Amino acid sequence: MAPEWLKKAVFYEIYPQTFYSPESEGCGTLQGIISRFDYIKDLGCDAIWLNPIYDSPFKDAGYDVRDYKKVAKRYGSNEDAKELFEKAHEKGMHVILDLVPGHTSEEHEWFKASSRAEKNEYSGRYVWTDSWFKGIAGRPYIGGECERDGTYMLNFFKCQPALNYGWLNPSESWQSAMDSPEALATREAMKDVCRFWLKLGCDGFRVDMADSLVKGDDEKHATAEVWRDILGDVKRDYPDSAFVSEWSNPYISVGEAGFDMDFFLDHPGNGYNFLLRDYETSGEDRSYFRSSSKVSCRRFINDYVPMYEAIRGKGYISLISGNHDTVRLSHSLSDRERKVALAFILTMPGVPFLYYGDEIGMRYLDLPTLEGGYTRTGTRSPMQWDDKTLTAGREGKLYLPCDPSNDAPTVEGQKKVADSIFNIVKSLISLRRGDSSLQADSPFEVLFCSDDSPLLVYRRGDLKVAVNPSSDEASAWLDIGTGKTIWSIGEGKCEEGMIRLKPQSFVIFK
Repeated sequence: MAPEWLKKAVFYEIYPQTFYSPESEGCGTLQGIISRFDYIKDLGCDAIWLNPIYDSPFKDAGYDVRDYKKVAKRYGSNEDAKELFEKAHEKGMHVILDLVPGHTSEEHEWFKASSRAEKNEYSGRYVWTDSWFKGIAGRPYIGGECERDGTYMLNFFKCQPALNYGWLNPSESWQSAMDSPEALATREAMKDVCRFWLKLGCDGFRVDMADSLVKGDDEKHATAEVWRDILGDVKRDYPDSAFVSEWSNPYISVGEAGFDMDFFLDHPGNGYNFLLRDYETSGEDRSYFRSSSKVSCRRFINDYVPMYEAIRGKGYISLISGNHDTVRLSHSLSDRERKVALAFILTMPGVPFLYYGDEIGMRYLDLPTLEGGYTRTGTRSPMQWDDKTLTAGREGKLYLPCDPSNDAPTVEGQKKVADSIFNIVKSLISLRRGDSSLQADSPFEVLFCSDDSPLLVYRRGDLKVAVNPSSDEASAWLDIGTGKTIWSIGEGKCEEGMIRLKPQSFVIFK
């Protein structure tokens, strides 16, 4: 059962490198994040997800962990992390960290020991073959760099050797079974990492590449078994801890593995991708929230509803405005289109995640790769607090430069405009937190979705929500009584058996 606090939670994802540096120069810090808690709380978000803060050589922006139990010097110290957790709790907020269980950095002490020729406690901590001349068919691997006679598997980049959780069906002498001592030792090591940070005060974890543990496990049921063991043990000690998986398959991640939440991720061709970034598969942008598309929401609904029904009562699907791996909404959506899209995300079931800067309309930038970011780097630019931040970015003092445009959005500027993205998001989060009908576990039912119309109408508890992202008026005969508008973008009516919405409108009726 997911912890109770998730029912009202709205998460705010922070990329620590670029969120806030107290001196407005260089890299962001934990103290910088602490100094901005009032902003996050004022926005309405009561939970934070921090991208990796661990010691790392930063070849993949911290997802190459060198020490799971040590904060990277550039962010501060373990004492700073403890203070961050404590001050967040004082403000009624929760904080989850990024857990990277599938691999470490090649500079991790575990890997250094595993690379030695002589057998030791860590020899089986990673996936190794038994000869320098033997590769790993169909999988990336590295050889010739260590004194050990063998090659080792990679989990992603070259700097990320794969930890050993065993193979589903071992077929080589060097492949460990899932219940082998070395595979079980890896599980215990990851439980120990979770307990370390939970004891220090964190409230849970977002789990990176959560489905990548057991090798040869195409259906992922064996990996789910590993997670049932890890989560079961950790949650017995910390029952209010929350875990969200980077999996995008809630049937398994929530239904089998025991995660509290699973992200509906931006995978080309799926329902979430169709909402916001359909240009990635078709070449022509036919995203649902593009006003010129005028398409039905059917592709999303057909994908989403079966997942929602399958895990209802077990956990939640988390919709995201974006994250550190996706192109920002501004890349293809106008200001008005983003407002309607964010309103949709914040009124759907489950636990929503807002990526820092999306609440002020920060733009995707064309930036050269940094720390393994490649095309993702343009989504990781510094939070634009005010003109001073932008000036520092243009002078090259920040970890990454800010938006160089004269009309670059800032927190300071957005707060002054009544119908800005910031104020709309703040208003809707406030409504969500104050009305149980809009919270994570409130009932959801699709009332209208037609192949021939862009109009979408759904029920959340006692409320009816209608969306028309297109540039044309949309209507439907739908006898759900006369509704009073309690929140809106644009204009709509619900009366005499019909719902009618003006172009690019989003309306909540009671």
